[in-house]
Amino acid sequence: MQLDPGKPWTLNTGDSNTTRLWAHTGCSFDGNGTGTCQTGDCGGLLACKANGRPPNTIAEFRLGGFSSQDFFDISSVEGFNVPMDNLPVPAKGGPGCSKGPRCGANITAQCPTSLKAPGGCNSPCTVFKQDRYCCTGTVASNCSTTDYSDFFKKMCPDAYSYPMDDATSTFSCPAGTKYKVVFCPLTNQAIPPSPLPAPPAVVTPSGPTTMKPKFSTVRTVVAILAPIGGFIFLFLVTFYFCKRRTQQRREMEEEEEEEFGELQGTPMRFTFEQLKAATEQFADKLGEGGFGSVFKGQFGDERIAVKRLDRSGQGKREFSAEVQTIGSIHHINLVRLIGFCPEKSHRLLVYEYMPKGSLDRWIYCRHDKVASPLDWSTRCKIITHIAKGLSYLHEECTKRIAHLDVKPQNILLDDDFNAKLSDFGLCKLIDRDMSQVVTRMRGTPGYLAPEWLTSQITEKADIYSFGVVVMEIISGRKNLDTSQSEESIHLITLLEEKIDSKKRPKMSEVVKVLEGTMTADLNIEHNFVVTTPANFGSTGNLSSSAPPLASDVSGPR
Repeated sequence: MQLDPGKPWTLNTGDSNTTRLWAHTGCSFDGNGTGTCQTGDCGGLLACKANGRPPNTIAEFRLGGFSSQDFFDISSVEGFNVPMDNLPVPAKGGPGCSKGPRCGANITAQCPTSLKAPGGCNSPCTVFKQDRYCCTGTVASNCSTTDYSDFFKKMCPDAYSYPMDDATSTFSCPAGTKYKVVFCPLTNQAIPPSPLPAPPAVVTPSGPTTMKPKFSTVRTVVAILAPIGGFIFLFLVTFYFCKRRTQQRREMEEEEEEEFGELQGTPMRFTFEQLKAATEQFADKLGEGGFGSVFKGQFGDERIAVKRLDRSGQGKREFSAEVQTIGSIHHINLVRLIGFCPEKSHRLLVYEYMPKGSLDRWIYCRHDKVASPLDWSTRCKIITHIAKGLSYLHEECTKRIAHLDVKPQNILLDDDFNAKLSDFGLCKLIDRDMSQVVTRMRGTPGYLAPEWLTSQITEKADIYSFGVVVMEIISGRKNLDTSQSEESIHLITLLEEKIDSKKRPKMSEVVKVLEGTMTADLNIEHNFVVTTPANFGSTGNLSSSAPPLASDVSGPR
Protein backbone atom coordinates (compact mmCIF):
# COMPACT_ATOMS: atom_id res chain seq x y z
CA MET A 1 0.00 0.00 0.00
CA GLN A 2 1.34 3.43 -0.91
CA LEU A 3 -0.03 6.58 0.71
CA ASP A 4 -0.09 9.79 -1.31
CA PRO A 5 -0.35 13.27 0.27
CA GLY A 6 -3.82 14.15 1.45
CA LYS A 7 -5.59 11.15 -0.12
CA PRO A 8 -7.89 8.73 1.76
CA TRP A 9 -7.19 4.99 1.58
CA THR A 10 -8.91 1.85 2.74
CA LEU A 11 -6.62 -0.79 4.27
CA ASN A 12 -7.76 -4.41 4.60
CA THR A 13 -5.45 -7.22 5.65
CA GLY A 14 -8.15 -9.84 6.02
CA ASP A 15 -9.67 -11.56 9.02
CA SER A 16 -6.91 -14.14 9.22
CA ASN A 17 -4.11 -11.59 9.43
CA THR A 18 -3.19 -11.06 13.11
CA THR A 19 0.19 -9.54 12.48
CA ARG A 20 1.00 -6.38 14.43
CA LEU A 21 1.78 -3.56 12.08
CA TRP A 22 3.63 -0.43 13.11
CA ALA A 23 4.90 2.50 11.11
CA HIS A 24 6.05 6.01 11.92
CA THR A 25 3.66 8.13 9.91
CA GLY A 26 0.95 10.72 10.26
CA CYS A 27 -2.05 8.49 9.69
CA SER A 28 -5.58 8.61 11.00
CA PHE A 29 -8.19 5.95 10.19
CA ASP A 30 -11.84 5.68 10.95
CA GLY A 31 -13.79 2.55 11.87
CA ASN A 32 -14.18 1.53 8.24
CA GLY A 33 -10.49 1.69 7.56
CA THR A 34 -10.70 4.97 5.64
CA GLY A 35 -7.95 7.39 6.63
CA THR A 36 -5.74 10.26 5.59
CA CYS A 37 -1.99 10.39 5.94
CA GLN A 38 0.61 13.09 5.55
CA THR A 39 3.34 11.68 3.37
CA GLY A 40 6.80 12.79 2.44
CA ASP A 41 9.96 13.53 4.37
CA CYS A 42 10.62 16.27 6.94
CA GLY A 43 8.81 18.68 4.67
CA GLY A 44 5.53 17.18 5.91
CA LEU A 45 3.28 19.38 7.99
CA LEU A 46 3.15 17.45 11.23
CA ALA A 47 6.81 16.59 11.63
CA CYS A 48 8.48 19.92 10.97
CA LYS A 49 5.99 22.42 12.37
CA ALA A 50 5.63 21.34 15.94
CA ASN A 51 6.26 24.88 17.30
CA GLY A 52 7.15 23.54 20.72
CA ARG A 53 3.78 21.91 21.38
CA PRO A 54 3.39 18.58 23.17
CA PRO A 55 2.01 15.50 21.33
CA ASN A 56 -1.34 16.11 19.73
CA THR A 57 -2.89 12.63 19.58
CA ILE A 58 -2.04 9.00 18.96
CA ALA A 59 -4.49 6.92 16.94
CA GLU A 60 -4.63 3.23 17.82
CA PHE A 61 -6.47 0.88 15.53
CA ARG A 62 -6.62 -2.82 14.73
CA LEU A 63 -5.71 -4.62 11.54
CA GLY A 64 -7.20 -8.12 11.35
CA GLY A 65 -8.33 -9.89 14.49
CA PHE A 66 -9.69 -8.32 17.66
CA SER A 67 -6.70 -9.31 19.75
CA SER A 68 -4.14 -7.34 17.77
CA GLN A 69 -3.94 -3.61 18.26
CA ASP A 70 -1.24 -1.16 17.35
CA PHE A 71 -0.40 2.52 17.69
CA PHE A 72 -0.26 4.77 14.68
CA ASP A 73 1.29 8.06 15.71
CA ILE A 74 -0.11 11.23 14.15
CA SER A 75 1.59 13.47 16.66
CA SER A 76 3.64 16.50 15.63
CA VAL A 77 6.26 15.22 18.05
CA GLU A 78 6.57 11.46 17.62
CA GLY A 79 5.22 11.29 14.08
CA PHE A 80 7.70 11.18 11.25
CA ASN A 81 5.83 11.66 8.02
CA VAL A 82 7.13 8.96 5.74
CA PRO A 83 4.93 6.75 3.59
CA MET A 84 3.94 3.32 4.91
CA ASP A 85 3.67 0.24 2.73
CA ASN A 86 2.00 -2.93 3.99
CA LEU A 87 3.35 -5.57 1.57
CA PRO A 88 3.01 -9.33 1.49
CA VAL A 89 6.06 -11.51 2.02
CA PRO A 90 6.44 -13.91 -0.90
CA ALA A 91 8.25 -16.54 1.12
CA LYS A 92 5.38 -16.70 3.59
CA GLY A 93 2.63 -17.52 1.13
CA GLY A 94 1.52 -13.99 0.28
CA PRO A 95 0.68 -12.86 -3.20
CA GLY A 96 4.12 -11.35 -3.48
CA CYS A 97 5.40 -8.47 -5.54
CA SER A 98 6.91 -8.54 -8.93
CA LYS A 99 9.28 -5.86 -7.78
CA GLY A 100 10.80 -6.01 -4.33
CA PRO A 101 10.85 -2.99 -2.07
CA ARG A 102 13.85 -0.76 -2.56
CA CYS A 103 14.23 -0.03 1.12
CA GLY A 104 11.91 -2.54 2.64
CA ALA A 105 12.68 -3.75 6.13
CA ASN A 106 10.84 -5.06 9.08
CA ILE A 107 11.15 -3.07 12.22
CA THR A 108 13.84 -5.26 13.69
CA ALA A 109 16.20 -4.48 10.84
CA GLN A 110 18.49 -1.51 10.54
CA CYS A 111 16.99 1.93 10.35
CA PRO A 112 16.23 2.76 6.70
CA THR A 113 17.32 6.07 5.23
CA SER A 114 13.71 7.13 4.80
CA LEU A 115 13.32 7.31 8.58
CA LYS A 116 16.32 9.56 9.04
CA ALA A 117 15.37 13.17 9.54
CA PRO A 118 16.93 15.80 7.29
CA GLY A 119 18.61 18.81 8.88
CA GLY A 120 16.40 20.97 10.99
CA CYS A 121 14.56 18.28 12.95
CA ASN A 122 15.55 17.49 16.51
CA SER A 123 14.64 14.94 19.14
CA PRO A 124 11.73 15.61 21.52
CA CYS A 125 14.18 15.97 24.39
CA THR A 126 16.01 18.74 22.52
CA VAL A 127 12.77 20.43 21.47
CA PHE A 128 10.77 20.34 24.71
CA LYS A 129 13.44 19.83 27.40
CA GLN A 130 10.96 17.99 29.59
CA ASP A 131 11.65 15.05 31.89
CA ARG A 132 9.16 12.75 30.23
CA TYR A 133 10.82 13.22 26.86
CA CYS A 134 14.39 13.02 28.16
CA CYS A 135 13.70 10.27 30.73
CA THR A 136 15.20 12.33 33.54
CA GLY A 137 14.10 13.84 36.81
CA THR A 138 11.08 12.45 38.63
CA VAL A 139 9.90 10.33 35.68
CA ALA A 140 13.20 8.56 35.09
CA SER A 141 11.93 5.40 36.78
CA ASN A 142 9.00 5.24 34.34
CA CYS A 143 11.17 5.45 31.24
CA SER A 144 12.40 1.89 30.94
CA THR A 145 13.97 1.48 27.54
CA THR A 146 12.56 -1.10 25.13
CA ASP A 147 14.33 -2.80 22.29
CA TYR A 148 12.61 -0.48 19.90
CA SER A 149 13.62 2.72 21.65
CA ASP A 150 17.20 1.47 21.90
CA PHE A 151 17.08 0.79 18.20
CA PHE A 152 15.89 4.30 17.28
CA LYS A 153 18.15 6.00 19.79
CA LYS A 154 21.15 4.33 18.23
CA MET A 155 20.24 4.35 14.57
CA CYS A 156 18.14 7.51 14.16
CA PRO A 157 19.41 10.11 16.65
CA ASP A 158 18.20 13.05 14.55
CA ALA A 159 14.66 11.78 14.04
CA TYR A 160 11.62 12.44 16.20
CA SER A 161 11.67 9.28 18.25
CA TYR A 162 8.82 7.62 20.11
CA PRO A 163 9.42 8.20 23.83
CA MET A 164 6.30 6.43 25.05
CA ASP A 165 7.11 2.94 23.78
CA ASP A 166 4.86 -0.05 23.95
CA ALA A 167 6.70 -1.78 26.78
CA THR A 168 4.93 -5.09 26.12
CA SER A 169 6.36 -5.61 22.64
CA THR A 170 9.70 -5.54 20.91
CA PHE A 171 7.96 -4.78 17.62
CA SER A 172 9.47 -7.85 15.97
CA CYS A 173 7.66 -9.95 13.43
CA PRO A 174 6.39 -13.21 14.93
CA ALA A 175 6.68 -16.54 13.13
CA GLY A 176 4.30 -17.00 10.23
CA THR A 177 4.20 -13.32 9.33
CA LYS A 178 2.79 -12.86 5.88
CA TYR A 179 3.22 -9.13 5.68
CA LYS A 180 5.92 -6.68 6.58
CA VAL A 181 6.08 -2.94 7.03
CA VAL A 182 8.03 -0.90 4.52
CA PHE A 183 9.04 2.67 5.38
CA CYS A 184 9.50 4.10 1.91
CA PRO A 185 7.31 4.80 -1.11
CA LEU A 186 7.10 2.18 -3.82
CA THR A 187 5.16 1.84 -7.03
CA ASN A 188 1.42 2.12 -7.06
CA GLN A 189 0.70 -1.21 -5.43
CA ALA A 190 -1.95 -1.68 -2.83
CA ILE A 191 -4.02 -4.39 -1.26
CA PRO A 192 -7.49 -4.53 -2.79
CA PRO A 193 -9.81 -2.64 -0.47
CA SER A 194 -12.40 -4.34 1.65
CA PRO A 195 -14.09 -3.34 4.89
CA LEU A 196 -12.47 -4.16 8.18
CA PRO A 197 -14.27 -6.82 10.24
CA ALA A 198 -14.74 -4.59 13.27
CA PRO A 199 -14.42 -0.93 14.23
CA PRO A 200 -11.14 0.14 15.77
CA ALA A 201 -10.65 0.49 19.49
CA VAL A 202 -9.17 3.79 20.62
CA VAL A 203 -6.85 3.84 23.63
CA THR A 204 -5.49 7.04 25.10
CA PRO A 205 -1.85 6.65 26.19
CA SER A 206 -0.36 8.34 29.23
CA GLY A 207 0.71 11.96 28.93
CA PRO A 208 -0.87 14.90 27.12
CA THR A 209 -2.23 13.14 24.05
CA THR A 210 -5.37 15.12 23.34
CA MET A 211 -5.13 17.52 20.45
CA LYS A 212 -6.34 20.99 21.42
CA PRO A 213 -8.34 22.98 18.87
CA LYS A 214 -6.81 26.00 17.22
CA PHE A 215 -9.00 28.49 19.06
CA SER A 216 -7.44 27.34 22.35
CA THR A 217 -4.03 28.48 21.12
CA VAL A 218 -5.48 31.77 19.90
CA ARG A 219 -7.19 32.30 23.24
CA THR A 220 -3.93 31.66 25.07
CA VAL A 221 -2.07 34.14 22.89
CA VAL A 222 -4.78 36.76 23.39
CA ALA A 223 -4.74 36.18 27.16
CA ILE A 224 -1.00 36.83 27.22
CA LEU A 225 -0.89 39.75 24.81
CA ALA A 226 -3.96 41.62 26.10
CA PRO A 227 -2.47 42.59 29.52
CA ILE A 228 0.84 43.44 27.87
CA GLY A 229 -0.91 45.60 25.30
CA GLY A 230 -2.99 47.29 27.99
CA PHE A 231 0.10 48.04 30.05
CA ILE A 232 1.90 49.48 27.04
CA PHE A 233 -1.14 51.61 26.17
CA LEU A 234 -1.43 52.91 29.75
CA PHE A 235 2.29 53.68 29.80
CA LEU A 236 2.08 55.62 26.54
CA VAL A 237 -0.96 57.61 27.70
CA THR A 238 0.72 58.45 31.02
CA PHE A 239 3.94 59.38 29.26
CA TYR A 240 2.03 61.63 26.84
CA PHE A 241 0.19 63.54 29.56
CA CYS A 242 3.31 63.89 31.73
CA LYS A 243 5.25 65.21 28.77
CA ARG A 244 2.40 67.55 27.85
CA ARG A 245 2.17 68.83 31.42
CA THR A 246 5.92 69.38 31.56
CA GLN A 247 5.77 71.25 28.26
CA GLN A 248 2.90 73.44 29.48
CA ARG A 249 4.76 74.22 32.70
CA ARG A 250 7.89 75.09 30.73
CA GLU A 251 5.90 77.36 28.41
CA MET A 252 4.28 79.05 31.42
CA GLU A 253 7.68 79.62 33.02
CA GLU A 254 9.02 81.08 29.78
CA GLU A 255 6.01 83.41 29.58
CA GLU A 256 6.62 84.52 33.16
CA GLU A 257 10.28 85.19 32.39
CA GLU A 258 9.28 87.27 29.37
CA GLU A 259 6.69 89.09 31.50
CA PHE A 260 9.31 90.04 34.10
CA GLY A 261 11.67 91.10 31.34
CA GLU A 262 9.09 93.54 30.00
CA LEU A 263 8.37 95.19 33.37
CA GLN A 264 9.72 98.69 33.72
CA GLY A 265 11.66 99.72 36.80
CA THR A 266 12.17 96.19 38.13
CA PRO A 267 15.29 95.53 40.22
CA MET A 268 18.39 93.65 39.15
CA ARG A 269 17.91 90.22 37.59
CA PHE A 270 20.14 87.40 38.86
CA THR A 271 20.84 83.94 37.50
CA PHE A 272 20.28 80.92 39.67
CA GLU A 273 23.97 80.02 39.56
CA GLN A 274 24.91 83.50 40.79
CA LEU A 275 22.67 83.18 43.83
CA LYS A 276 23.74 79.62 44.41
CA ALA A 277 27.35 80.79 44.59
CA ALA A 278 26.49 83.87 46.69
CA THR A 279 24.83 81.70 49.35
CA GLU A 280 27.45 78.94 49.16
CA GLN A 281 24.95 76.34 47.98
CA PHE A 282 22.23 77.80 50.27
CA ALA A 283 24.15 76.75 53.36
CA ASP A 284 23.30 79.42 55.95
CA LYS A 285 19.54 79.44 56.57
CA LEU A 286 18.25 82.50 58.40
CA GLY A 287 14.65 81.41 58.70
CA GLU A 288 11.72 79.68 57.07
CA GLY A 289 8.25 80.95 56.24
CA GLY A 290 5.04 79.79 54.66
CA PHE A 291 6.28 80.17 51.08
CA GLY A 292 9.96 79.38 51.33
CA SER A 293 13.26 79.78 53.20
CA VAL A 294 15.66 82.71 53.61
CA PHE A 295 19.44 82.27 53.29
CA LYS A 296 22.33 84.55 54.12
CA GLY A 297 24.69 85.42 51.28
CA GLN A 298 27.35 87.78 49.99
CA PHE A 299 27.24 89.42 46.57
CA GLY A 300 30.33 91.51 45.94
CA ASP A 301 30.83 93.79 48.93
CA GLU A 302 27.20 93.67 50.02
CA ARG A 303 25.59 91.22 52.37
CA ILE A 304 22.27 89.94 51.10
CA ALA A 305 19.34 87.81 52.20
CA VAL A 306 18.05 85.41 49.53
CA LYS A 307 14.50 84.15 49.82
CA ARG A 308 13.95 80.92 47.90
CA LEU A 309 10.26 80.35 47.30
CA ASP A 310 8.77 76.90 46.99
CA ARG A 311 7.34 75.66 43.69
CA SER A 312 3.68 75.79 44.67
CA GLY A 313 1.29 78.00 42.78
CA GLN A 314 0.83 80.25 45.84
CA GLY A 315 4.60 80.69 46.13
CA LYS A 316 4.74 81.86 42.53
CA ARG A 317 1.91 84.32 43.11
CA GLU A 318 3.73 85.74 46.11
CA PHE A 319 6.89 86.09 44.02
CA SER A 320 5.08 87.95 41.23
CA ALA A 321 3.26 90.23 43.68
CA GLU A 322 6.45 91.14 45.52
CA VAL A 323 8.50 91.89 42.39
CA GLN A 324 5.78 94.00 40.81
CA THR A 325 4.87 95.81 44.04
CA ILE A 326 8.06 96.85 45.80
CA GLY A 327 10.43 96.43 42.88
CA SER A 328 9.80 100.01 41.84
CA ILE A 329 9.16 101.70 45.22
CA HIS A 330 11.71 102.83 47.79
CA HIS A 331 11.34 103.98 51.37
CA ILE A 332 13.66 103.97 54.33
CA ASN A 333 11.20 101.89 56.34
CA LEU A 334 10.65 99.25 53.65
CA VAL A 335 13.16 96.44 53.11
CA ARG A 336 14.93 97.09 49.83
CA LEU A 337 14.46 94.49 47.11
CA ILE A 338 17.86 94.28 45.41
CA GLY A 339 16.95 91.77 42.72
CA PHE A 340 15.17 88.58 41.75
CA CYS A 341 15.61 85.36 39.78
CA PRO A 342 12.78 83.86 37.68
CA GLU A 343 14.94 81.21 35.95
CA LYS A 344 13.00 78.09 34.89
CA SER A 345 11.26 76.66 37.96
CA HIS A 346 13.39 78.68 40.39
CA ARG A 347 11.88 81.73 42.10
CA LEU A 348 14.25 83.73 44.32
CA LEU A 349 14.15 87.23 45.83
CA VAL A 350 17.25 89.15 46.95
CA TYR A 351 16.87 91.63 49.83
CA GLU A 352 19.19 93.83 51.77
CA TYR A 353 20.51 92.00 54.81
CA MET A 354 19.03 93.00 58.19
CA PRO A 355 21.51 91.95 60.92
CA LYS A 356 19.15 92.03 63.90
CA GLY A 357 16.60 89.78 62.25
CA SER A 358 12.87 89.98 62.78
CA LEU A 359 11.10 91.92 65.55
CA ASP A 360 9.61 88.86 67.21
CA ARG A 361 13.09 87.88 68.46
CA TRP A 362 13.27 91.03 70.59
CA ILE A 363 9.85 91.85 72.02
CA TYR A 364 8.55 88.67 73.60
CA CYS A 365 9.59 87.56 77.06
CA ARG A 366 11.79 84.54 76.52
CA HIS A 367 13.13 82.01 78.97
CA ASP A 368 16.44 81.51 77.16
CA LYS A 369 17.34 85.22 77.53
CA VAL A 370 19.05 85.24 74.13
CA ALA A 371 17.91 88.79 73.38
CA SER A 372 17.89 91.55 75.97
CA PRO A 373 14.60 93.41 76.47
CA LEU A 374 14.32 96.58 74.40
CA ASP A 375 14.25 99.91 76.22
CA TRP A 376 11.23 102.18 75.82
CA SER A 377 12.88 104.63 73.45
CA THR A 378 13.83 101.78 71.10
CA ARG A 379 10.32 100.40 71.22
CA CYS A 380 8.85 103.82 70.42
CA LYS A 381 11.28 104.19 67.52
CA ILE A 382 10.30 100.80 66.09
CA ILE A 383 6.58 101.61 66.36
CA THR A 384 7.11 104.96 64.61
CA HIS A 385 9.10 103.33 61.79
CA ILE A 386 6.40 100.72 61.21
CA ALA A 387 3.79 103.48 61.05
CA LYS A 388 5.87 105.49 58.56
CA GLY A 389 6.31 102.46 56.32
CA LEU A 390 2.59 101.75 56.28
CA SER A 391 1.78 105.43 55.75
CA TYR A 392 3.98 105.43 52.65
CA LEU A 393 2.26 102.35 51.24
CA HIS A 394 -1.24 103.63 51.96
CA GLU A 395 -0.96 107.28 50.97
CA GLU A 396 2.20 108.12 49.02
CA CYS A 397 2.32 105.50 46.23
CA THR A 398 0.57 105.79 42.86
CA LYS A 399 -1.82 103.06 43.96
CA ARG A 400 -2.69 102.36 47.53
CA ILE A 401 -0.88 99.24 48.72
CA ALA A 402 -2.38 97.13 51.47
CA HIS A 403 0.31 94.94 53.02
CA LEU A 404 -2.24 92.53 54.59
CA ASP A 405 0.32 90.59 56.63
CA VAL A 406 1.64 93.03 59.24
CA LYS A 407 3.14 91.06 62.13
CA PRO A 408 6.43 91.04 64.09
CA GLN A 409 7.89 88.27 61.90
CA ASN A 410 7.60 90.59 58.86
CA ILE A 411 9.30 93.55 60.53
CA LEU A 412 13.10 93.45 60.24
CA LEU A 413 15.71 95.39 62.21
CA ASP A 414 19.12 96.71 61.19
CA ASP A 415 22.13 97.18 63.47
CA ASP A 416 20.63 100.35 64.97
CA PHE A 417 17.16 98.84 65.48
CA ASN A 418 15.67 100.78 62.62
CA ALA A 419 12.53 98.89 61.61
CA LYS A 420 11.56 98.03 58.03
CA LEU A 421 8.52 96.25 56.66
CA SER A 422 9.18 93.14 54.57
CA ASP A 423 7.40 90.26 52.86
CA PHE A 424 4.97 91.87 50.42
CA GLY A 425 3.84 88.57 48.89
CA LEU A 426 0.27 88.96 50.13
CA CYS A 427 -0.12 92.67 49.42
CA LYS A 428 -2.97 94.07 47.37
CA LEU A 429 -3.03 97.09 45.07
CA ILE A 430 -6.07 99.34 45.48
CA ASP A 431 -6.90 102.06 42.97
CA ARG A 432 -7.40 105.56 44.34
CA ASP A 433 -10.98 105.71 43.06
CA MET A 434 -11.94 102.46 44.79
CA SER A 435 -13.18 102.50 48.37
CA GLN A 436 -12.51 98.80 48.94
CA VAL A 437 -11.63 95.55 47.17
CA VAL A 438 -13.01 92.05 47.47
CA THR A 439 -10.33 89.41 47.93
CA ARG A 440 -9.81 86.01 49.48
CA MET A 441 -8.74 85.82 53.10
CA ARG A 442 -4.98 86.08 53.57
CA GLY A 443 -2.63 86.88 56.41
CA THR A 444 -1.94 85.42 59.84
CA PRO A 445 -4.56 84.48 62.46
CA GLY A 446 -4.41 86.82 65.42
CA TYR A 447 -3.60 89.83 63.22
CA LEU A 448 -6.63 89.69 60.89
CA ALA A 449 -9.11 92.54 60.98
CA PRO A 450 -12.80 91.67 61.58
CA GLU A 451 -13.79 92.79 58.07
CA TRP A 452 -12.01 89.76 56.65
CA LEU A 453 -15.22 87.89 57.43
CA THR A 454 -16.91 89.88 54.65
CA SER A 455 -13.87 89.79 52.30
CA GLN A 456 -14.34 93.54 51.68
CA ILE A 457 -10.90 94.93 52.40
CA THR A 458 -9.21 98.33 52.46
CA GLU A 459 -5.82 99.48 53.71
CA LYS A 460 -7.51 99.96 57.11
CA ALA A 461 -6.99 96.18 57.66
CA ASP A 462 -3.27 97.01 58.06
CA ILE A 463 -4.12 99.55 60.77
CA TYR A 464 -5.89 96.87 62.78
CA SER A 465 -2.85 94.57 62.46
CA PHE A 466 -0.58 97.49 63.36
CA GLY A 467 -2.58 97.99 66.57
CA VAL A 468 -2.06 94.34 67.54
CA VAL A 469 1.69 94.64 66.90
CA VAL A 470 1.86 97.86 69.00
CA MET A 471 0.26 96.14 71.98
CA GLU A 472 2.67 93.21 71.63
CA ILE A 473 5.66 95.59 71.57
CA ILE A 474 4.43 97.45 74.63
CA SER A 475 3.45 94.42 76.71
CA GLY A 476 6.11 91.97 75.55
CA ARG A 477 3.38 89.40 75.05
CA LYS A 478 1.88 87.69 72.04
CA ASN A 479 -1.66 88.67 71.15
CA LEU A 480 -2.80 85.17 72.08
CA ASP A 481 -0.89 83.92 75.11
CA THR A 482 -2.19 80.57 76.34
CA SER A 483 0.14 80.68 79.34
CA GLN A 484 -2.00 83.44 80.91
CA SER A 485 -5.28 83.15 82.78
CA GLU A 486 -8.49 83.31 80.75
CA GLU A 487 -9.10 86.92 81.78
CA SER A 488 -5.67 87.96 80.47
CA ILE A 489 -5.22 85.63 77.50
CA HIS A 490 -6.07 88.28 74.84
CA LEU A 491 -4.60 91.69 74.13
CA ILE A 492 -6.71 94.35 72.49
CA THR A 493 -5.69 97.81 71.32
CA LEU A 494 -7.67 100.95 71.76
CA LEU A 495 -7.14 103.37 68.93
CA GLU A 496 -6.33 101.11 66.05
CA GLU A 497 -8.63 98.18 66.81
CA LYS A 498 -12.01 99.78 66.39
CA ILE A 499 -14.46 97.27 65.02
CA ASP A 500 -15.71 99.62 62.30
CA SER A 501 -12.83 100.09 59.89
CA LYS A 502 -14.09 103.54 58.89
CA LYS A 503 -13.49 104.80 62.44
CA ARG A 504 -9.84 103.81 62.38
CA PRO A 505 -7.44 106.72 61.77
CA LYS A 506 -5.17 107.04 58.79
CA MET A 507 -1.59 105.89 59.26
CA SER A 508 -0.36 109.41 58.54
CA GLU A 509 -2.38 110.59 61.53
CA VAL A 510 -0.88 107.83 63.67
CA VAL A 511 2.62 108.96 62.64
CA LYS A 512 1.84 112.56 63.66
CA VAL A 513 0.55 111.44 67.04
CA LEU A 514 3.67 109.32 67.60
CA GLU A 515 5.93 112.21 66.62
CA GLY A 516 4.02 114.62 68.90
CA THR A 517 2.75 116.91 66.15
CA MET A 518 -0.87 115.90 66.64
CA THR A 519 -2.99 115.17 69.69
CA ALA A 520 -4.84 111.90 69.83
CA ASP A 521 -8.58 111.79 70.48
CA LEU A 522 -8.99 110.59 74.04
CA ASN A 523 -12.70 109.78 73.58
CA ILE A 524 -12.03 106.21 72.53
CA GLU A 525 -14.56 103.41 72.47
CA HIS A 526 -12.62 100.67 74.17
CA ASN A 527 -15.24 98.25 75.46
CA PHE A 528 -15.05 94.62 74.38
CA VAL A 529 -17.79 93.40 72.09
CA VAL A 530 -18.80 90.12 70.60
CA THR A 531 -17.80 90.60 66.98
CA THR A 532 -20.13 89.34 64.28
CA PRO A 533 -20.53 90.41 60.64
CA ALA A 534 -23.43 92.63 61.73
CA ASN A 535 -21.01 94.74 63.73
CA PHE A 536 -18.89 95.54 60.68
CA GLY A 537 -21.39 97.73 58.86
CA SER A 538 -21.06 101.42 58.20
CA THR A 539 -23.09 102.39 61.23
CA GLY A 540 -20.45 101.07 63.58
CA ASN A 541 -22.88 100.73 66.50
CA LEU A 542 -21.02 99.20 69.43
CA SER A 543 -22.60 97.66 72.44
CA SER A 544 -21.38 99.01 75.75
CA SER A 545 -21.11 96.32 78.38
CA ALA A 546 -18.73 94.94 80.95
CA PRO A 547 -15.69 93.16 79.50
CA PRO A 548 -16.54 89.48 79.01
CA LEU A 549 -14.15 86.57 79.38
CA ALA A 550 -11.92 85.61 76.52
CA SER A 551 -14.01 82.49 75.96
CA ASP A 552 -16.92 84.80 75.10
CA VAL A 553 -14.95 86.96 72.67
CA SER A 554 -14.64 84.71 69.64
CA GLY A 555 -15.38 87.02 66.73
CA PRO A 556 -12.44 87.55 64.39
CA ARG A 557 -10.26 84.83 65.89
